[in-house]
Amino acid sequence: MARVAVSDSTSTPPDAVDSFARLLTPQGQQLLDELRNFDPAQELAVATRLRREHPPELVSAAIGQARLRQRAVAKFGAADASRMYFTPDGLEQATRSTVATYRAERIAAAGVRRLVDVCCGVGGDALALARAGVEVLAVDRSPLTCAVLAANAAALGLDGLIEVRRAEAADLGDEELLGGPEPYDAVFVDPARRGGRGRIFDPEAYSPPLSWAGELAARMPCAALKIAPGVPHEAIPPDAEAEWISVDGEVKEAVLWFGGLAQPAGPIRPAVRATLLPERHSLIGEGLPDPQAGPVLRYLYEPDGAVIRSHLVAELARDLDARLIDPTIAYLTADELRTTPYARAYEITDALPFNLKRLKALLREREVGTLTVKKRGSPIEPEELRRKVKPRGPASATVFLTRTEGAPAMLLGHPVTGT
Repeated sequence: MARVAVSDSTSTPPDAVDSFARLLTPQGQQLLDELRNFDPAQELAVATRLRREHPPELVSAAIGQARLRQRAVAKFGAADASRMYFTPDGLEQATRSTVATYRAERIAAAGVRRLVDVCCGVGGDALALARAGVEVLAVDRSPLTCAVLAANAAALGLDGLIEVRRAEAADLGDEELLGGPEPYDAVFVDPARRGGRGRIFDPEAYSPPLSWAGELAARMPCAALKIAPGVPHEAIPPDAEAEWISVDGEVKEAVLWFGGLAQPAGPIRPAVRATLLPERHSLIGEGLPDPQAGPVLRYLYEPDGAVIRSHLVAELARDLDARLIDPTIAYLTADELRTTPYARAYEITDALPFNLKRLKALLREREVGTLTVKKRGSPIEPEELRRKVKPRGPASATVFLTRTEGAPAMLLGHPVTGT
């Protein structure tokens, strides 16, 4: 089991920790093995059968863990998820393995050998860092979270590289981080970005706040801070490299890199970049002015969300020899088709002012039954549009509800394969 140092303060009910600890006993492990192929649709029947031979509380805890493991496959893959342990909040907030592995390899490549993972959660990043050969001090204030991470480190054979400590982030002093015979090379902070009312958008309302994390980063040789992808650019510290990351076309997070982990590039120092996983394509900011806007041409490009969030649409437009369809809309258009990993291309057949009757007539005329609706800058919801136009027929099409030259527009077309 990974080493655990426990502080005195706690806000987690003791019975939650005890309930989890029972899952690690031989009886608990036997139950989890029986639930390896658990079917949630049969939960009542399974629970009734298991309670004949096991304590009800242990059966409930095991079934809950089995459900979490099934959900965790999307983030961690089946091999790891089937051996790991989770809490509902811990799974929700954990970094998916694709992102954690990419980040850990970048940290290890920079020469980091000892790192403090602040607000470590159930270990999405700590486990990836350990697999990359980095020794990790994992710190979290929740005793249950610490117990879960310790169990995860042991289950994956990484307990020799991960020390788990239950403590408040503010209790970590410079003497402990940088003093002594083996100072830490880097710190990674993943502040809590959810509260009682859901997601927190103000970086100063994170726990701990972004300003506190930035001050800690400034005192370390290397640092990385995980933030929400919707963070305002003006909130980003001027000495940080900002990177937005998407996985399979969906923006997942942003990270700020400091010190020896920041990689300045081009005229922007530090760099701004958009990274697309799993292929690991990175578009680097060059400080280009916003592209011009003009009428819709033959092809429409829909930039990846990471490109939009990182404000690198101008760099992409330059590479595609494209322009905006409207100064306020992040769709690009061009007469020439170019291959790029940073946007999806569509061939546009019709660019018209928005008119519901006209759209319905076009779809009926072309026998469109499969209609993909995309919107940017339009108040109309896709499902609402589908209900009104009632597409029928064997053909398919994509309609963009957007604006061109400041006015509502509808663009019809279809995806271009191989782009």
